[in-house]
Amino acid sequence: MKLMALLLLLWHTALWPVQEATPLGPASSLPPSFLLQCLEQVRKIRADGAVLQERLCATHKLCHPEELVLLGHSLGIAQAPLSSCSSQTLEVVDCLSQLHGGLFLYQGLLQALAGISPEVTPTLDLLQLDVKDFAINIQQQMEDLGVASTGQPTQGPMLTFTSAFQHQAGGVLVASNLQSFLEQAYRVLRYLAQP
Repeated sequence: MKLMALLLLLWHTALWPVQEATPLGPASSLPPSFLLQCLEQVRKIRADGAVLQERLCATHKLCHPEELVLLGHSLGIAQAPLSSCSSQTLEVVDCLSQLHGGLFLYQGLLQALAGISPEVTPTLDLLQLDVKDFAINIQQQMEDLGVASTGQPTQGPMLTFTSAFQHQAGGVLVASNLQSFLEQAYRVLRYLAQP
């Protein structure tokens, strides 16, 4: 009996390190090619967003989004959360859904900035296109995972600006919020891409 218990204990301890070494991370359900493409898209959008911020700063002398936060609240400029992407509570499907919803929100916010100024329009157009492509990429991956498409996420009311200053300040805030969102998204995607 003692010999049987000893053999069982040895067998169990021999298997234990293998179980610990088995990668159980959430990335197992997402293809590496998808994650790498997403990381590249985030880098590109962040670069476009930085150019937009620089042009808004140079053109309209609005260089400090933190000074415009109260105005952002009164204008109703939303920030997209990524709370489902926390490493402690990460559920890949929920995270992708929230990422897609956030990208859809920023598509609408960027559309509201149309006509902000001729100097910014080409950058804004490129940024809108890149955000849309990223959202499509996320949507396609969700479909590949068998997640039923719920259609487009609901978008809040369209931003309206009553003055040129509000329009310009809104541009700075949207660009800043998008950068923060993308920074979080990049961290999550890097975490998911880890082997």
